[in-house]
Amino acid sequence: MKPVELIKLPIKKEMELFEKKFREAMLSKVPLLNRITYYIIRRKGKQMRPMFVFLIAKMVSDGNFDERTYRGASIIELIHTATLVHDDVVDDSNRRRGFFSINALWKNKIAVLVGDYLLSKGLLLSIDNDDFDLLKLISIAVREMSEGELLQIEKARKLDITEEVYFDIIRQKTATLIAACCGIGAASVGAKDDVVQQMRKFGEYIGIAFQIKDDLFDYTDEKIGKPTGIDIKEQKMTLPLIYTLNNCTKKEKAWIINSVKKHNKDKKRVKEVIAFVKENGGIEYTTTKMNAYKNKAITILEDYPESPFKTSLLQMIDYVVERKV
Repeated sequence: MKPVELIKLPIKKEMELFEKKFREAMLSKVPLLNRITYYIIRRKGKQMRPMFVFLIAKMVSDGNFDERTYRGASIIELIHTATLVHDDVVDDSNRRRGFFSINALWKNKIAVLVGDYLLSKGLLLSIDNDDFDLLKLISIAVREMSEGELLQIEKARKLDITEEVYFDIIRQKTATLIAACCGIGAASVGAKDDVVQQMRKFGEYIGIAFQIKDDLFDYTDEKIGKPTGIDIKEQKMTLPLIYTLNNCTKKEKAWIINSVKKHNKDKKRVKEVIAFVKENGGIEYTTTKMNAYKNKAITILEDYPESPFKTSLLQMIDYVVERKV
């Protein structure tokens, strides 16, 4: 059994019912929209976000939840899907998860409108049911994701990202949405605010570890979903590179910056940069940081009694840092 399937076992029934409810939440009177949303549902990924919502809800409530938790998971998925559709337009990307993106098949204008539609469906699902606490949690995440993207664009122009700014970017870009999933999972079952905030922190730590793992893929020799060196080609400053720049000579630093700025399309030069980062401890340092966030997440779970849901969350933490793709 694949790791994700194993993690999903305690909430298998709930995940199946969620898929049905999520399909219903997307329905429209416009046939074109229904064709596009049907396409979106068919190419779903691992569904880690609703899994976080359900596992947290079950863990903090002795295994019980109702319609509010299903709505929380649907709100997350609707708004997350909207941001992905818009991201593909912003990045001019033609593929997502091995499939054609919405903008590749239906052009940018329709893709932007579909993203807007999904966003409004997510907002209305919470407003129509007075789930204002859940709406606040997801709205904070959307604001932070936008800020994180813009901060990265601003900093990429100068390549002057410090480690502190790097962590700000990945906390906002990636970790904030997983934090919202975990916060919504707890809030949906009526958990006290300190528990909701604790679960948000748990999600944030996992999200940061997840993004650091993604950054490490750029330096791997294994066959994965994306080619190595892609971050360097896109002039993205990731932790292995930031650490190396802070721990090399002035001359070496100038060579790296010149390589990333002016020779980022030169395969041989990109390989040389990757080799330099590896030789100068960039990978070891980054792995240590990733494991520190993994351990912070594990520490939060220590307060909770043993249950199949806690076990699955611990497996999820392991999966995030050990995955091959």
